[in-house]
Amino acid sequence: MVWETSLNNYYSYIALERNLSKNSVESYMRDITQFKKYNYKTPPLEIKRENIIEYINHINDHNISARSQARILSSIRSFFNFLIFENLLDNDPCKQIHTPKIGSKIPTTLTIQEVDDIITAIDLSKDHGERNRAIIECLYSCGLRVSELTSLKISNVLFHEDIIQVTGKGNKQRIVPLSKSLKKYFKYYIEHIRAKQNINKNATDILFLNRRGNKISRVMIFNIVKDLSKKVLNNKNVSPHTFRHSFATHLVEGGADLRVVQEMLGHTNITTTEIYTHLNTDYLRQEIVNYHPRS
Repeated sequence: MVWETSLNNYYSYIALERNLSKNSVESYMRDITQFKKYNYKTPPLEIKRENIIEYINHINDHNISARSQARILSSIRSFFNFLIFENLLDNDPCKQIHTPKIGSKIPTTLTIQEVDDIITAIDLSKDHGERNRAIIECLYSCGLRVSELTSLKISNVLFHEDIIQVTGKGNKQRIVPLSKSLKKYFKYYIEHIRAKQNINKNATDILFLNRRGNKISRVMIFNIVKDLSKKVLNNKNVSPHTFRHSFATHLVEGGADLRVVQEMLGHTNITTTEIYTHLNTDYLRQEIVNYHPRS
């Protein structure tokens, strides 16, 4: 079997059978394509453990982080597991190849005041101001991923029930509450800004639109957040995901049950959510350092 055929079959498997998200599919395919380029002389069914170790050493020499190396190795494992699943391969070449150790990375978060400052800094006199305020409030009030926010539909917002239906990774659906402030921002944006746009027929139900009446892009969301953070927070490293981390952190600090936070974030495994308990511990430790007389 040649690389092109195996990659096409693998793509169909992860996109259709496993129903992975678009971003996950792109990540897997990008990693495997790079692996193929390095081993283009060796057909996929002839890849050995030595080939994989050599490739890992190759990317390590290029100062690829341990986290990225772990992701790449995970993609390679997935690809060869697929070949085994299809009875095209008997032995797993990834066997006994250890994943690089990854340190526990504490994500950047914002204080409640910093979130308020960012929202206050939005210029509502501009055409996109009301939209941007609704976007930032939605990221923080609901803890959405960027892909979830850009795909959000008006029909997903149930104003009478004060809830939002969110479609997350793997098309898994969850419910998040609609706060009073976000409800107000949504209604104003929909009735006074969005209603005046010429909307592309493919985006009639999409909530957040760009100036051309199409679905807003992930890149635009990143740019909106970056511009506001530069304006308010003096180059603090802030991304749209920072609002999701802040949402979870503030819930845990406020005493929310970890299972509730897990449901709100759409985490499959609660161990993913447990990082916010570490954040809460760091917060408490800092409070003691700052205010305890023996510190």
